[in-house]
Amino acid sequence: MAKGENIFKRKDGRWEARYVKGYQPSGKIKYGFCYGKSYKEAKEKVTKLKSAVATGDKALKSSSKHHFSFFCDECLRIKRNRVKAATYVKYESILEKHIKPMLGNCHPGVLSTVIIEEFSSVLLHEKQLSPKTVRDILTCLRSVIRYVTKQFPGLLTSVDIVYPKELPKEMRVLSPAEQERLMKYLLADMDACKFGVLLALLTGMRIGEICALRWGDINLKDKTIYVHATMQRLKDTARGEGSKTKIVIGSPKSDKSVRTIPMTEQAALLCMQMQTKSRAAFVLTGTEQYMEPRTLQYRLKKYTAACKLEGVHFHTLRHTFATRAVEVGFEIKTLSEILGHSTTTVTLDRYVHSSLELKRANMCKLDAVGM
Repeated sequence: MAKGENIFKRKDGRWEARYVKGYQPSGKIKYGFCYGKSYKEAKEKVTKLKSAVATGDKALKSSSKHHFSFFCDECLRIKRNRVKAATYVKYESILEKHIKPMLGNCHPGVLSTVIIEEFSSVLLHEKQLSPKTVRDILTCLRSVIRYVTKQFPGLLTSVDIVYPKELPKEMRVLSPAEQERLMKYLLADMDACKFGVLLALLTGMRIGEICALRWGDINLKDKTIYVHATMQRLKDTARGEGSKTKIVIGSPKSDKSVRTIPMTEQAALLCMQMQTKSRAAFVLTGTEQYMEPRTLQYRLKKYTAACKLEGVHFHTLRHTFATRAVEVGFEIKTLSEILGHSTTTVTLDRYVHSSLELKRANMCKLDAVGM
């Protein structure tokens, strides 16, 4: 008997050979056994079984000893240079806060539709996360599962992921009277920040886009705004554990978000009034020192409080712009492109809020056909 063969003679006279058959969900080795009347017979049997394991599922043999957390880390490592910084930080956060703590110690082979459904249920009912957040978590989990399935065929069984339904959420939109009140406040003693808020209301720009906007992006001759950058505060992943955040100015969330917005006469006149000599200056500050999104949110909160407006966030301005555009008869495709949406479906489903007055006006059109 050679050392390390795991072939032994039993007390009953038979020879026993042991081999690695697989791995348990915890990652612990699962052994198989075979027997023979002689050492030679036992060795021949175990050699065939080892060969069957090796040729039958190489991926399982080489990778099944790893827990699911290993594959989460590998998937994230590959995505690092393939996705935008904000997407990478979001994936990392989801994996570390939700997926790895609950599923990380599992063996990939035991993941099933039932286990993932239970995972989803815990997120919804025990952790009381919103359906939107749970959908994001499950989307990230699906990405890791796809990676494992592609790189290690046979390691995972077929898994179905059922996403929770999102209930329609009524978004806050300023009424015409509220909008007029806010605009009057911003125009009074207007400074660079108030001007930036007003410009966002008049164009539907996102908070990150208005924070990254420089005067060089505004063409007063053509009366257009070129949107090609966004500002975000993200975790500084280069610092490792306990890392702080940093401001990142990069490309917008999608290719469609890079766009040219024609300005109204009112917006163009305001730009002419507030423009600075430096094209590198940020619109929100009038200098080359930026104002970050959370500071702008704080400023808006002060402005709306002064106007006695409740429940207003910066995205409310974007929704208000879209609603006013629909009320005056904007063609949806045009509105979608101005807002920087990937499809008109996003515009219709999330940003178009028809007022009772508009609904009534449209119903009155039926009078013309005798209905």
